[in-house]
Order: sequence, then structure tokens, then C-alpha cells
Amino acid sequence: MDSAIRTRNLRKVYNSSPPAGAGRSDSFFSTRKRAKDPKPQVAALDGIDLEVAPGQIFGLLGPNGAGKSTTVGVLTTRVRPTSGTAWIGGHDVWRDQTAAKRQIGVVAQRPNLDFALTAREILLFHGAYFGLSAHQRSERANALLERFKLTDRADQLVRGFSGGMMQRISIARAMMHDPKVLFLDEPSAGLDPQTRLLLWEIIREYNHNGRTILLTTHNMEEADALCQQLAIIDHGHIIASGTPGELKASVPGGFLLRLRFGCHAESLLERLASLSGVTEVRASGSNGADVYAGRGGSLIPEIVSTAAALGVELSDVHISEPSLENLFLHHTGRSLRE
Repeated sequence: MDSAIRTRNLRKVYNSSPPAGAGRSDSFFSTRKRAKDPKPQVAALDGIDLEVAPGQIFGLLGPNGAGKSTTVGVLTTRVRPTSGTAWIGGHDVWRDQTAAKRQIGVVAQRPNLDFALTAREILLFHGAYFGLSAHQRSERANALLERFKLTDRADQLVRGFSGGMMQRISIARAMMHDPKVLFLDEPSAGLDPQTRLLLWEIIREYNHNGRTILLTTHNMEEADALCQQLAIIDHGHIIASGTPGELKASVPGGFLLRLRFGCHAESLLERLASLSGVTEVRASGSNGADVYAGRGGSLIPEIVSTAAALGVELSDVHISEPSLENLFLHHTGRSLRE
């Protein structure tokens, strides 16, 4: 089966700060010798390999600045890669841009609507760009306005819309020409819970019609609820990929216990690692420990006893079940929200 989306060794290095929405992290900066080039280099993507099957909802999950938006930018012809290749279906994105663009719909991270137009006009003009007949445009626009609950505001200028309404009309516009591949960059950012659930429902419906969807998010609940396949990205690298279930199952032991002590020594970490069910222990800061184990609450009495035997006070405990957040913490030592 051909891939709907594919990248090979995709790299993007900026010679200045990347544009808004393209992702950045201060740890990417490296200054070359000033005699040669005083500009900082930003490696937003560093060898990304992706394979998205047709009819799949695929998620790029990672913190802000991880490289998610840059990846979407390359795949939608907005960002030229430094090296590597990208395809939409059988079309090389940068060798056959026109053909690739006809296959895709794009919702940017920030609304880019024409405020001088009404919601209906935005949809009709977009349909005309893609060669839909007047009858097709009218039918399609009416259906999308109804589905996105915007019929009563269809003939009003979008400049008066709320942020959630602007996001809904942006997604409706991207669907207007019924693209085979839909890109959604942080689609639910800033939305209220009711609008978010409506959006999730519409995304699932569109996917059930055989369309491929790639969305970027740092919302773990969204990734878990919507995506059939995920790639977790950080600092321009894919650090893990698979189904949400596979990724959560790969967390060592399953449970993560984040412990805080008055102080701790290497001997305490060694004793914790020897407890039954514990698969891994990592120091966290100057007085913390992350304990990966096959059990959660039942382990606490033994941790308390172990700490007390060494004269160490346990000041805080947080237990979490297998999650994408735990997987990210295991790989990077940081929260997805950071």
C-alpha cells in the first residue's frame, strides 16, 4: 500500500529564529565562528522519518518548539527543507508542488482568514480556487456551515467571530475541496471543551470517509482519543512511535511514582531500585526520584519504610498510570507541557 504521507531524513536548519508557528527551542542554537558566519543556526528538524498510511489519523505529539509545525510546513510547501525528501501520495512535495497542493487541506496554527469576507464567502472562494462548480460550491458550503454550527453566522464578517468560531471556519475551509490529506496544526488550542468535542467528532467523521489526517498537538488527551498512530517528537527528533496503546505499554513497569524527599543519597536510590516490582529508578533534581514500577499505591508503604530506615523524610508522592506523558518523561526527563 502506498503511503499518504512520507518523509525520509528530513532536515530543516534555520539561519535565524524560525518563523512563528514553525517551532523552536533554545537548546537548538549553536553559534558558528563569527569570522565565517555570525548568524545562529537553528536545527528545527534533524532527520525525521515518517510513514502515514492512507485513511489514518496520525498525530505528531510534542512540546512547543519540538518541530511539529516545521514538519507540517515542509509537507504543505510552506517551508523549504534543508535536506531530505517529503511526499504526499506519489508526489514529491518540492518537485511537484502543484500536484501535492491539490491533494491537501491545511489548517494553520494561527487563523489566517480574510476579515473582509463573510464565512460563506470564504468557503465559496476557496472552492472556486480548486475548480468546484458554482452548484458544488454552494452545496458544499451549506453542508459545512451546518456541520460546524455556523449557519446562523454564515453571512456575517468573520472579523466579529470568536476564536473558536474562527477555528471552525478555518477547518471548514480546509475541507471545502474534500482533500485526500488534511493537516491540522494544533487544532484544538484555545478551544472551550464543547467546541473541542465537536471538532473531534468532525475529525472522526472525515476520517471515516477514507481521508488521511495528520494533526500536531501537545495535548495528550487529544492524541490518545483521536490518533491511530503517533510519533512523539522533541528537539527535531522522533523519540518514539506506534499506536497510543503500544506507546503507553512501553513505559517501564507501567506506573510512574514521582517522589520528593527532604534530601536523598545514592544509597536511597539503590534501595528503592531493589523493591519488588520496581523496574527503574532515576534521580530527579536534587531531592527527587522517579520510580517506574509494575504497581502504584501498594508500593508506597515500602518506599516510606525504606526512606525512614535511612533517616530520609518523604515529603511528596505523585502516582500516575501508564500514559504518553510518562513515556515522554522517561525519554527526556521533561514534561510534554514544558
